[in-house]
Amino acid sequence: MDLEDELEALASLAAALGVRTHYVDGLGRPVDVEAETLVRVCAALGADIARPSDATEALRAREAALDSRLVPPVLVAWDGDLEPVPLGGGGGWAAELHLEDGAPWTLEHGDGAIRSPDRLPFGYHRLEVETPSGAAACTVISAPTRAWRRAPRRSWGLGVHLAALRSSRSRAIGDLSDLAELGRWVASRGGDVVTVLPLLPTFNRAPAEPSPYSPVSRLFWSELILDLGAAHRPVPPPDTLDVTCADDEVRAALAGHPRPDPAALDPELIGYARFRGAQARLGRNWRDWPEEARWGRLTPADIDEAEERFHLIAQTTARRQLADLMKRFARDGMRLGLDLPVGVSPDGYDPWSRQGLFVEGMSVGAPPDPGFPSGQDWGVSPVLPEASRQEGHRYLAASIEHLAALAGVLRIDHVMSLARLYWIPHGLDLDQGTYVDYPAEELFAVVTLESHRNRCEIVGENLGTVPAEIDEALPRHRIWGAYLTEFEANDPEPSPPGEEQVAFIGTHDTPTLAGWVVGADIDERVRCRLLEGSKAPAEQAVREKSVQRLAELLGGDPDDVPDLLDLLLTWLGESTSPLVTPWLEDLWLEADQVNLPGTRSSERPNWQRPMAQLLDDALGDAVVSMRARRLSAARGRAPETA
Repeated sequence: MDLEDELEALASLAAALGVRTHYVDGLGRPVDVEAETLVRVCAALGADIARPSDATEALRAREAALDSRLVPPVLVAWDGDLEPVPLGGGGGWAAELHLEDGAPWTLEHGDGAIRSPDRLPFGYHRLEVETPSGAAACTVISAPTRAWRRAPRRSWGLGVHLAALRSSRSRAIGDLSDLAELGRWVASRGGDVVTVLPLLPTFNRAPAEPSPYSPVSRLFWSELILDLGAAHRPVPPPDTLDVTCADDEVRAALAGHPRPDPAALDPELIGYARFRGAQARLGRNWRDWPEEARWGRLTPADIDEAEERFHLIAQTTARRQLADLMKRFARDGMRLGLDLPVGVSPDGYDPWSRQGLFVEGMSVGAPPDPGFPSGQDWGVSPVLPEASRQEGHRYLAASIEHLAALAGVLRIDHVMSLARLYWIPHGLDLDQGTYVDYPAEELFAVVTLESHRNRCEIVGENLGTVPAEIDEALPRHRIWGAYLTEFEANDPEPSPPGEEQVAFIGTHDTPTLAGWVVGADIDERVRCRLLEGSKAPAEQAVREKSVQRLAELLGGDPDDVPDLLDLLLTWLGESTSPLVTPWLEDLWLEADQVNLPGTRSSERPNWQRPMAQLLDDALGDAVVSMRARRLSAARGRAPETA
């Protein structure tokens, strides 16, 4: 077989595995994916391939495996309606369906297929099939087509990074007591939501990783959010948020707490605490642990008992305090908005405890785009699509349920991950990755099911390069999209947010409004070598046009930023958007952004910027209060299109 035939076979194998051989990057350039990338990604997906010449045999093996499959790993019953499941000819087979609670469900057999005579209740059910040639099982996800929504209401709220939300009573970082105070203030001004960046655990000991988007796990809470009450003393406002210092405060405050009763702990929490205890003794990178521990078989000698105890206490305390917070929010008519990050740290608990589910040697990121012409590596490990299907997407369901159980609104970061993710093989350049397809229908079924079970509205962060299937799926499943003013202003004819879009001014990955207007992020990108200095003037010119365009739309002066903000709040508030959520810091025109994507904490203090105002001062600021009331008043006015 010559090289051309080998590459053709490689392309066929990639297509069979859902690996893109061609795509268009964020700069509009068509990309033909290199053979090395295809080989490595196909191998990571389970194909027996080390070089292009292996592709033909690997494709035969893939086709044979699919031909021998009795049923797919997952079936979706939208609104409880299970389509007939064909089982082939020959007879001699039997099928049983057990509901999520174990109860049997009656099936009908005939014409080489099985059918359900009635609509299935919502849930994760198990279909078992037995034939003369073997047996198989699959998960049947019975889910509503559309996500849960409360009665329509045009509301508003504020977004914050909890660590930065410090008050005069705060320790090194903000905590749940500060969040409760902000919730009361928002409610008193007519809002009903406070949204926060992920509240998941991070690595807080040196070397610290403060990014809430690179958590240790998507199944537990950050110990740093705890209200320590009288167990701590307030500290002066720091120049930089220090998660290690904050971690020390929590450890000191919890030192005298009794170890929780093991009988009251769930197995996942016990496993998590043991893992953290093992990291304290064996090192953060679990891939370097002794073999038994690496594969999950921990002995008492592997575990630092004090660290294990700390995490048991911290998690049980966090659960209790969050439950108390939600009671206070409910009394005030408030909802909590939470955020599901796209992945977890490769050193985290989830990849260690589910090693067959996560990909080694790959990172998730994005190809080059105007903001990041070299591409992006987000430093998180992707989930294997087929492995997720084999387990019935239980991990995704657990991750969503963990947050949706508390959240009135759940934002799914990079919602495009439900359909595809950009994988970058370790050691290759950021523009040498490719997209891998995910079973979108099945993953959306998990999202809508958990939305209904937890009475939680869903927002899909569909910013950037968005495939058509996502744009079609969001309205079909009644999931709100995201509207970003700073992006919309780049359009020659910007439009207001629609009735299916949650409206933002900026996000955690963009400049604040004040920074955006003057192009502060452009200067930072040059300083951090994300943008060539020679290209900065052109970028600045584009930005000035966007600012001018927004000012003309609002009827304001681009040089009068306070007035521009006031006009923008009214304009967004009067739109048909169901929810408008500016950043709290934008209400006083904070200049510095909380994160610059593409940089690490060693290059820039990402996620470590405290608010310029203490919470007490901000909530007592007449201008801040005026702007909140302005937005609330605009929300109360009927939009022109209504």
